[in-house]
Amino acid sequence: MNHPKDHDHRLHTYPIPHKGRCHFSVWAPEKKSMILHLLSLSKPDTGIVMQKDDQGYFETDVEGVMAGDRYYYLPEGEYQYPDPCSQYQPEGITGPSQVVDHAAFPWQDGAWKGKPLTSMIFYEIHVGTFTPEGTLEAIIPRLDDLVQLGINALELMPVAQNPGTRNWGYDGVYLYAVQHNYGGPDGLKKLVDACHRRGMAVFLDVVYNHIGHEGNCLDQFGPYFSDRYHTPWGKALNMDDAWSDGVKAFVIGNVLHWARHYHLDGLRLDAVHEIYDRNAVSIWDDLQTAIRQWQLQSGRPFYLVAESDLNDPRTVQPVQSGGQGFDAQWLDDFHHALYVLLDSEGRQHYRDYGELQQLARAYTNGFVYNGEYAHFRHRRHGASSAGLPHDRFVVFNQNHDLPGNRPDGRRLSSIVDFERLKLAAAVALLSPYLPMLFMGEEYGEATPFYFFSDYSQPQTAAALRDERKKQFDAFGWDTVAPDPQQPSTFLDCILKWSLRKEGTHQQLLEWHRRLISLRKTHPLLASPHIRADLLGTSGLAVARHAGDQRHQLLILFNFSSTPLTTTIPYGEMHAVWTRLLASTVGAWASANPDALQPPHKISTGQPMQLPPCSASVYSFTFCQD
Repeated sequence: MNHPKDHDHRLHTYPIPHKGRCHFSVWAPEKKSMILHLLSLSKPDTGIVMQKDDQGYFETDVEGVMAGDRYYYLPEGEYQYPDPCSQYQPEGITGPSQVVDHAAFPWQDGAWKGKPLTSMIFYEIHVGTFTPEGTLEAIIPRLDDLVQLGINALELMPVAQNPGTRNWGYDGVYLYAVQHNYGGPDGLKKLVDACHRRGMAVFLDVVYNHIGHEGNCLDQFGPYFSDRYHTPWGKALNMDDAWSDGVKAFVIGNVLHWARHYHLDGLRLDAVHEIYDRNAVSIWDDLQTAIRQWQLQSGRPFYLVAESDLNDPRTVQPVQSGGQGFDAQWLDDFHHALYVLLDSEGRQHYRDYGELQQLARAYTNGFVYNGEYAHFRHRRHGASSAGLPHDRFVVFNQNHDLPGNRPDGRRLSSIVDFERLKLAAAVALLSPYLPMLFMGEEYGEATPFYFFSDYSQPQTAAALRDERKKQFDAFGWDTVAPDPQQPSTFLDCILKWSLRKEGTHQQLLEWHRRLISLRKTHPLLASPHIRADLLGTSGLAVARHAGDQRHQLLILFNFSSTPLTTTIPYGEMHAVWTRLLASTVGAWASANPDALQPPHKISTGQPMQLPPCSASVYSFTFCQD
């Protein structure tokens, strides 16, 4: 692999065998010497003195290195550590790094050219609990069920190497290595290849705001961390102090690594508001330049989705105009505004939400808080996102954080009833934004999703327990959370996939399938023209139209547990609307024969009753005599 000598473009590298030789390189700008300890499959252990260049990279070329050989680096010839850019840690975070030959994998996705972001319906997966096997390859047999549901984009929670074998993944310590018990590099490649052959994109959750504590050896090599900033999870990465060019190269190289070697379609970046860079040319500028170059080279799109707590429209605005350049960001306000309307106890944990008008605003403008005072934060929060394209936001009823940051780990299916689950699904899947389901949500999975971990150091485990208790106490929870270190906490979270075929679980699955089908096939659900109006104190009417309003789609929501008497507020007087879909009518309906059903046809201005906790969809086409 050739490396340009320009400081602005040089990226960290990792050993890739080629024609019987392998180039090793490690960045350690303040170290005086470096030894490569090679554990070869074909010859005795070897210690090789590496040569340092003027950019702080120690390098050496070694003959006879093969895929599968393992190695350590010894900064200053003292203690040995895995490669900061390790491709594979088959023995875990303290074992040697392993040489990987990426060119050897037999990809079969040559015809894959990616998908437009606007068409994506995301499905978030934690690899370890999605199947009893807990591996990337074990996901493949279930892909056809997801395709049948209408899912076309998997989003994997982090798979970077982290401590132990039971972990959420957000404290990874080797960002280039795929978790060994998930199946390593080949496991991820097999999954991506299988997804692409089924027309599914694959996104990966990555963490660049901090590095996990246990097993983290980056500071043994170089100034990877900053003393200027501190995140809730530990030291921030050094993006703007001395030697920060090398740290940025480490991050940008990691992004390109997932795109190049694993054919991923995009990344979701965790908590970007905790990534700090005050330079005139920031990490976001450099990252967007690198991605544009990769897209030109590969001929495929590559997307970046952000998690941000700032309600700042600049997150998804171009870097040329002062933004960060993300293609989309998670819209937490949408979840919060909806959740408190579904769960009567929700407001005690989301006390800044609870008004139906907030959901109407979230439905049309994005951020609910765009400069208003937020009691939870004790300050004004956010800026207006009105006018941003709708595909700049990802919305959801659940994600890993929402059950995982409850001490009881309860999913929405264990908090609200069947009718409210259907209502919630309709609100998200018929929204103008990019929808995401959390694994098992589509059939009302009954297992909890706890926070779990597998640290080997008692002090790390104790610190985690203390931090979780403080977090729950601050939110007023009086439930005792299970010990995240206990294997049973992890095992209790494994999905019960067979539920998909049982009773109301099957009905809920069919409802999700029907909603996704409508979203994909009805052109007005792709239209940017939308308005939302309140129906009394418990209803919401959402109108979608093509601009001239000759064709309209109307979605009616009743969030009350009693019927709502109302009239259709749009269209010409006496215009007839035809029902396309209703949560109380069809194979997904409840078994109650006396349940109220919305009318099959209704005229503008004619009184109608919306069933309790329901969603109904109507269409209208203006026909001129």
